[in-house]
Formats: sequence, C-alpha cells, structure tokens
Amino acid sequence: MAFMVKTMVGGQLKNLTGSLGGGEDKGGGEKSAAEAQGMTREEYEEYQKQLLEDKMERDAQFTHRKAERATLRSHFRDKYRLPKNETDESQIQLAGGDVELPMELAKMIEEDTEEESASVLGQLASLPGLDIGSLKDKAQATLGDLKQSAEKCHIM
Repeated sequence: MAFMVKTMVGGQLKNLTGSLGGGEDKGGGEKSAAEAQGMTREEYEEYQKQLLEDKMERDAQFTHRKAERATLRSHFRDKYRLPKNETDESQIQLAGGDVELPMELAKMIEEDTEEESASVLGQLASLPGLDIGSLKDKAQATLGDLKQSAEKCHIM
C-alpha cells in the first residue's frame, strides 16, 4: 500500500515541480549528460569533437582499404581478361582515384605472372584467340604423319 501511495504522489509531485521550473529544465539536460560522464561542459564538447574526428578517420581508412581491394580485383580482372566491374571503379574513385596496391599484394601478382610467362605454354596461352587443345591435336597428328613417312623412307 505504501508503494502505491508513493508512486501516485511521487509522480504527481515530479510533474508539479517540473512545470514550475520549465526554463531551467532545458539547461539542466545538457549539464546532466556532461555531469553523467564526470566532465565539465567544455570537456564534454571536446570529447564529442574528438569522437567525431576519430569516426571520420576510421571511415577514411575503411574507404581506402575498400579501394585497395577494388584495385586488387581490377588487376586480377585485367590479368585474366575478365569484364570490368563498375562498383570497383566507383570505390577507387571515392578514395581519390590514386590507390596503389600494398607491396605484398603487388609481389604476389608479379610472382604469378612470372611463373606463367616463364613457360612456353604460358606465353602461348597469353595470345588472344589461340586454342591450345587444337594446337596439341594438330602437333600429335603431324608427329604421327612424320613417323609414317619415316617408316616408308628407304634412306632412313
């Protein structure tokens, strides 16, 4: 019973005191946020500015990382002659357009291209419009023809 009386009278009492000091209540809201953090108003404003600057810095770093990844994907698309992706290009443009690959990733791409270009088949595969399977079949057929003609030759 005491609980019910306290809630009924307490709520009415708070409403009564809140309506009496209407102008002071708005100023107290800002102070309560700063005081809740244990700071003065100036310290709280400085803290909020610092939070905003940190968030902007994190967003800039995130955008730069996204652009690096998009650059990597575009390098692989160029390497394997895949169609370009417009979202990657837009991410690169958002970061300023001049995004370079990290050294580790650039080395990985160079190693892959060196291994492929070192072999003869790798160089042949890089030619556009060349079907290696058909070349292999033609080479085997030519080799078979040479063996047959060598068997018929009386000099050899």
